[in-house]
Amino acid sequence: MTTTDPDLKEALDALVEPTTRGDPMSPLRWTCLSVRTLAQELGKQGKKVSPQKVADLLHEMGYSLQSNRKVIEGASHPDRDAQFLFINRSVKEFQKRGQPVISVDTKKKELIGNFRNAGQEWQPKGEPVEVEDHDFPKEDLGKAIPYGIFDLANNCAWVNVGVDHDTPEFAVASIRRWWDEMGKTLYPEATELLITADGGGSNGYRSRMWKVALQRLSDEIGLEITTTHFPPGTSKWNRIEHSLFCHITQNWRGRPLVSREVIVNLIAATTTSKGLAVQASLDLRPFPTGMKVTDGDLARVNLEKAAIHGEWNYTIRPNTRDPI
Repeated sequence: MTTTDPDLKEALDALVEPTTRGDPMSPLRWTCLSVRTLAQELGKQGKKVSPQKVADLLHEMGYSLQSNRKVIEGASHPDRDAQFLFINRSVKEFQKRGQPVISVDTKKKELIGNFRNAGQEWQPKGEPVEVEDHDFPKEDLGKAIPYGIFDLANNCAWVNVGVDHDTPEFAVASIRRWWDEMGKTLYPEATELLITADGGGSNGYRSRMWKVALQRLSDEIGLEITTTHFPPGTSKWNRIEHSLFCHITQNWRGRPLVSREVIVNLIAATTTSKGLAVQASLDLRPFPTGMKVTDGDLARVNLEKAAIHGEWNYTIRPNTRDPI
């Protein structure tokens, strides 16, 4: 075919990449570029070719079937690198003083039930685990909301698995459970706590409730709590993402998350060759949305902003005279 029609490859190349080699207004920009579609479009140009021949030509031209890959970030904040340096310096200073440093975040919510879970696991040949063909939420099972707290110095973590809503109060309640169950034993002499967190979500820097809830926690456990937030669009740099959450996902790959107990047990069984240790617990408490914070409540937060990006970096100290 290519010997009788030397322009075929060029025409095919133009169809596959219309924005760079062909007509930028081509309607094929908005269609699925299957070999059948490409063969039909070439036919309209007087180039008779089968879908199989199109596939062969594409391979010859260096094309292959590929999925999308997430690599393009939005516009980065101009002070992104400066904030990274500030976080790194703060972590080192706290660790040098022997004070706890934790990375926190909410893992992706998971539907509970006999649903397909991405990945594969070993099973007897020809006997895959059968799951439901539609992932419709089940009211009696609901969803799981794993909130993780990763201790940087000790390579260990606590995961609080909620079942209601991912609110700032749930986030701080999870940190409180980490302190009660792990933190105060590991750091009996602690007077401070450093939290590294994303810029948004239940622990976002704009949240008034997050700050009020941290004030209550500081009052209860008697620690100065310093929070440093990652700039917008940089959540993947948060340590917990690649030190904890990716390993949890790997541990339960290919397994239906059929119950709350299964989720908690799979999280707690997560480990790595570097000795990661994880504890997990179910949290059945309600955390309703829509809770309001008055200006008076916010004014009673004993908060000191850092000199550099005080909206991202601040310390909340125990407030014994005027508790919230």
